[in-house]
Amino acid sequence: MGIISPTERLLACADPSEPVESGLLSVDLSALVANWRKLASMAGASECGAVIKADGYGLGQAATLRALAGAGCRTFFVANLIEGEAARALAPDATIYVLDGVAPGCAPRLAAAGLRPAIGSFAQLEEWAAAGVTLSRKLEAALHFDTGMNRLGFAPQDAGMIALRAQAIAPTLVMSHFVSAQLPASPINDRQIGDFLAVRAHFPGVPASLANTSGVFLPQRPHFDLVRPGYGLYGGNPTPGAENPMKPVARLCGRIISVRALAAGETVGYDGIWAAPRPSRVATVGVGYADGLPVAATAAPGKPAGEAIVGGVRCPFVGRVSMDYVVLDVTDAPEEAARRGEWVELLGETIKVEELAARAGTIGYEVLTRLGRRFARRYVG
Repeated sequence: MGIISPTERLLACADPSEPVESGLLSVDLSALVANWRKLASMAGASECGAVIKADGYGLGQAATLRALAGAGCRTFFVANLIEGEAARALAPDATIYVLDGVAPGCAPRLAAAGLRPAIGSFAQLEEWAAAGVTLSRKLEAALHFDTGMNRLGFAPQDAGMIALRAQAIAPTLVMSHFVSAQLPASPINDRQIGDFLAVRAHFPGVPASLANTSGVFLPQRPHFDLVRPGYGLYGGNPTPGAENPMKPVARLCGRIISVRALAAGETVGYDGIWAAPRPSRVATVGVGYADGLPVAATAAPGKPAGEAIVGGVRCPFVGRVSMDYVVLDVTDAPEEAARRGEWVELLGETIKVEELAARAGTIGYEVLTRLGRRFARRYVG
């Protein structure tokens, strides 16, 4: 049996001769489907939908939608009309909700695509009802109530009035959004559930939805008729502070472009913010902030730097993350793994999305949704 190279051990990455790009994003669709099925099982009798906005949280709306639809998902949530039209072209029979609601003048396009806006204002309700009059039918929509997020939605105290006015449309869902579902002990959760129950009472027979991914895990089990996970589907941890119950979906690898030796005291990158504390080897990898690698993961005094896996060894970022490159200290990595053309793992089984986010002072949602289009993309599973 031959020797397995470090590149072959990086299962998320292709053979170096395949992609010409310097970065490779591998998306495990079987893990995505497994995450959806886990959440659907936890939701019990409630339907499990899927949020596929922001290009499927950066991993590709088309591929993720097809995989989830193939697994049995029938209800999807997108952010806006453009995302909704793209989703409709891929899933002609799916139920698709548009979370922005009705943008001014867009009701005819929403109706033509068979999309259901999440209506959260009187102006949107009137525009949607008027479009229905033009089409001689009541148009379907969700009614969005604000129980604490203070972004979108009707006030809960207006639920009675909305129930009367909504007779001009066909409500198919009553929904709200958790503020702090990722914090099970937060008193806001109980208050929101109570407010939502009061709202729901005004809409007998209309399905209700409150839980995002973290909401599925709350001990109160506020699953209602439909849960709508997003982040957790794509491998994000919906239970911060505890082990991630979801399978990782995204794996990001970068190719080493060059390796060089530094004397102690030599600096790396713009402004020379990092100096080698010893004679070192550093490797330049062809992935930077233009690809979505957070510039805030830069190595600087007094803060943790981002890391990459090189031949099974954690190697820290050194110097500033630049537009097209990040430099790693590979002094302690196996020499055969830290060579020009080899792949390193920036995100995946070992470097979880929450870890990279924490080292950049941001959140995993931002890390995923900013993954760039310059990567070669491989869908597996």
